[in-house]
Formats: sequence, C-alpha cells, structure tokens
Amino acid sequence: RSGEMAKLTQLIDNEVFRAYATYATIVLLKMMLMSLITAYFRITRKAFVNPEDTASFGKGESAKKYLRTDPDVERVRRGHLNDLENIVPFLGIGLLYALSGPELSTALLHFRIFVGARIVHTFAYLIPLPQPGRGLSWAVAYTVTISMAYKVLKTALYL
Repeated sequence: RSGEMAKLTQLIDNEVFRAYATYATIVLLKMMLMSLITAYFRITRKAFVNPEDTASFGKGESAKKYLRTDPDVERVRRGHLNDLENIVPFLGIGLLYALSGPELSTALLHFRIFVGARIVHTFAYLIPLPQPGRGLSWAVAYTVTISMAYKVLKTALYL
C-alpha cells in the first residue's frame, strides 16, 4: 500500500540494500581507521593540540614543546577530513539510491567503484602517491555519488 513504511525484513531481503550496507560499512570502517592512524602519527611524532595530551611527556614548559603541528599528522588529518566530505554524502545519497530500486549489478558497480576509489585515495594521501592519482581517485568517487544522486532524482522526481 502507498504510504506504508517498508518493514525491516523487506530491507534485509533487498539485495541492493544489503550491498549498500556492506559497502557503507567498509567505508565507515576505513574512515574510523583514519582516526587511529591520526592518533598513531600524533603519538609517534609527539605533535598534540591539547595541553592535557602532553601530560605523559612532562609538565609545564617541557610539555609545551609538544603542542605543535607536524606535516605528517596534518597530511593524515587532511585525508580524514576528505573522507568526511565525501563518505558522508555517499552514505545519504547511497541509501536513497539503494531504496530507489536500481538493478543489483548497477548498484554494485556504483558501490564498488566508490569504495575502491576512496581506498586508493587514502593510499594516495598516506604514501603519498604523485598527482594526479589522488585527484583522480577523488574525482571518480565524487562522480559515482553524483551519478547515484542523478538516478535518485530521475526515479523520484518531486521537484
């Protein structure tokens, strides 16, 4: 019936939704891993932004030298911020796309390309790989999200 909410069991049985849930989980875990990598670089480079984080390295003036920026930490942080700017839209648009009834093969193509491009982007940021590798991987993932948004709007055009 029109106007009824989908039951959870209907979503779990929907192969496209299960594919979305799988790939969304992968990119969310990757994004969470970036937090751990940032913490690792902060600790190994002894570069902190909060005074309380330097307590194990001394007190007073001796600890203040650890309140600093480090190029490696900043590189990881920029990669993490880029994840936030790109994965969050993917999660919302991807969900709407998954619920819009696309073919499974097309949906899998979208999800796999997005996830692959974001993983390549992370390696390109962390290693770092020469440009245009990072830029291309960003553009590929961004284009996938735009493609899904277009298909959602085309399917359910209530503008």
